[in-house]
Amino acid sequence: MVDLSQYLPILLFLGVALALSSAFVFLPMAVAKLTGASKPTPEKLAEYECGFPAFEDSRSQFDVRFYLVAILFIIFDLEAAFLYPWAVSVFSLGWTAWISMMIFIAELALGLVYAWKKGALEWE
Repeated sequence: MVDLSQYLPILLFLGVALALSSAFVFLPMAVAKLTGASKPTPEKLAEYECGFPAFEDSRSQFDVRFYLVAILFIIFDLEAAFLYPWAVSVFSLGWTAWISMMIFIAELALGLVYAWKKGALEWE
């Protein structure tokens, strides 16, 4: 027979997580209803962008350069995410890990040079 008491901490963790996530979702809605903050007015229903009234159609397309800069940011952010654990344990991993990380950084540097030459980092 399987001893199900081993799963009790996991079930407690899931129960607490479910209770907290439900509280974070439903309590603000309940407080807004009780305090009257949910009464819609034309000012509350108006669109705004960074505190200013919208001046264009919200369905207009963004320039491709916006997405390119976002993708470049994600790539170099992931580089930092891979670089930190490697830097912490580089002395225990040996030369193979050091050489492989240098190849990885060189590839990213080539990508950065290519993006720079193509003008992907220029904003007009």
